[in-house]
Amino acid sequence: MKSSKVLVTGGAGFIGSNLCEKLLEFGAEVTCLDNLATGHKHNIDPFLKNNKFKFIEGDIRNLETCLQATKNQDFVLHEAALGSVPRSINDPITSNDVNVSGFLNMLVASRDNGIKRFVYAASSSTYGDSENLPKVEDVIGKPLSPYAITKYVNELYADIFNKSYGLDTIGLRYFNVFGRRQDPNGAYAAVIPKFVMQLMKKESPVINGDGTYSRDFTYIDNVVQMNLLCLVTENENALNEVYNTAVGDRTNLKELTQLLKQNLAEYDSDIAEVEIEYGPNRPGDIPHSLASVEKAKKLLNYNPTHGIEDGLKEATHWYWDNL
Repeated sequence: MKSSKVLVTGGAGFIGSNLCEKLLEFGAEVTCLDNLATGHKHNIDPFLKNNKFKFIEGDIRNLETCLQATKNQDFVLHEAALGSVPRSINDPITSNDVNVSGFLNMLVASRDNGIKRFVYAASSSTYGDSENLPKVEDVIGKPLSPYAITKYVNELYADIFNKSYGLDTIGLRYFNVFGRRQDPNGAYAAVIPKFVMQLMKKESPVINGDGTYSRDFTYIDNVVQMNLLCLVTENENALNEVYNTAVGDRTNLKELTQLLKQNLAEYDSDIAEVEIEYGPNRPGDIPHSLASVEKAKKLLNYNPTHGIEDGLKEATHWYWDNL
């Protein structure tokens, strides 16, 4: 990566800032494009002194901004998106503007500026109402939310841009990513940082449903590994594909909450006594999610380093020190 120039969209966000950090460690020249709508300047503050890092405050919904950001770049890691199923149900228009129109702008800009490889954040929500477990990349169901539709459309556009214009793309279907720098605040915070913050305050977390819904919770280091493998792979057969980005194991919400309590109780024993509450299921939520990662192992040499327990140990330690 040493001589490579990489644009990370959404680089001030949770996943994007972790990618920027690792790329800089490997000596790449990194440009971060972010409008700071859901990302945070404090996530990238440590990088601003590095002469190999450049920050552009801008919006992927503006084609000129995308053209400027992709100029003289080798690779794009496209993380910029409006996440959250509930957010997309409450405001489908903005989710579509960012996740579809913004994505298309980035593809056009990448095509016009000769980007070598475009790696983008896809989503496990694309599996929709498919009940098959584990999830394999070529078997999907009907989407269950506007967000899921937008992420599936991304895959369709990426495929067409390869076939029509020769732009090499790789889509990574993220499965419930968690870890350092994931924002615990806001109405659409992910379950792990939200529950961690509540438990640290001795507040009762509310599980949606009876706690039996399960997810393939994936630690950030596994996701960073997948992105970097996509940039450096020389396997032609690995290009223009989509991959599950996960661990290949699942944990239900009741088990997850117990693990969080155990980890946090090491710092404050009173947390072990915090009660858990239960509420209604959320619209658009799928009951179970479990990925097959065999395709990524075979074509990208992916080897996840963190299971749920190791990941939660590191994540809770980070939150304890930083919240």
